[in-house]
Amino acid sequence: MSAEEAPDPTAIRLTETDGTVSVTVHDVLFTRHHPDLADRPFFFPILLDGRLPLTRGWPVDPGPDDEADHRHHRGLWFTHGSVNGHDFWTEGRGPRIVQDSLVLEADGFITTNRWEDAEGTLVCRDRRIHRFAVVAHGVLLDFEVELMAEGSPVVFGDTKEGSMAIRLAPTLRVTGPVAQGTIETSAGLRDGDTWGTRAAWVDYRGPVRGETVGVALFDHPDNPRHPTWWHVRTYGLFAANPFGLHDFEKAPPGTGDLTVAAGESVRFRYRFFFHHGDTESAGVADQYELYAESSHEKP
Repeated sequence: MSAEEAPDPTAIRLTETDGTVSVTVHDVLFTRHHPDLADRPFFFPILLDGRLPLTRGWPVDPGPDDEADHRHHRGLWFTHGSVNGHDFWTEGRGPRIVQDSLVLEADGFITTNRWEDAEGTLVCRDRRIHRFAVVAHGVLLDFEVELMAEGSPVVFGDTKEGSMAIRLAPTLRVTGPVAQGTIETSAGLRDGDTWGTRAAWVDYRGPVRGETVGVALFDHPDNPRHPTWWHVRTYGLFAANPFGLHDFEKAPPGTGDLTVAAGESVRFRYRFFFHHGDTESAGVADQYELYAESSHEKP
């Protein structure tokens, strides 16, 4: 890692109030992690330099150009639409992800969570590690999730509705009244051609308040089924989904099921790169290579 690319460990500060974690970068708000405002934990807002919103405001803090669709697209989140047949993706159907514990660290925080069905019965648990860093062209968020089956197997089902996701600001969209964005994948595809395809990374870029910015999402090479499939829509939904082969590949239903045996777990690692500039000037491909070469292991 070059000196220019080396993260600045002094720029990040985290504080916790009643379970909500606020993250500042150079003493201005970057994001907040909300454990209990919806059916699953989520980050909102995402603000570059404390002033450039990268996430759609609605339904948390509606903006004038927001489309009021898909209430469950809140900020940045991880969940899935079929876990032992229960829909944790769509809001208001009963299943919930409930935060059990929170530990703050210097550059991030760790949570444990339980996934409950509509009756409150435990389906599975997870452990999440969130770490932040400032680099030359923006801010990194490493998101690691270990999904754990306890007394019985857990099946993450074959559906496009998942999983590591963010809903972007209106001007970053490719389609829509104020849309000026572009989607690009590591495989060289763009915009509407990207949906349902496989790639190591995707970058979604465009103008926000007159400045070119973007959000890149990296799939770690050690993840199951790398390179992942992308549930990335031109209206601003942006998600890595390693399970939805029936929708993405027109495979027989269930082809994408992933079963975690009782007492076992599966781990996924992702990196968000919230950046100034376009894909090339921000060095998205180079940042991915740095991520791919690193183990990200911390005691």
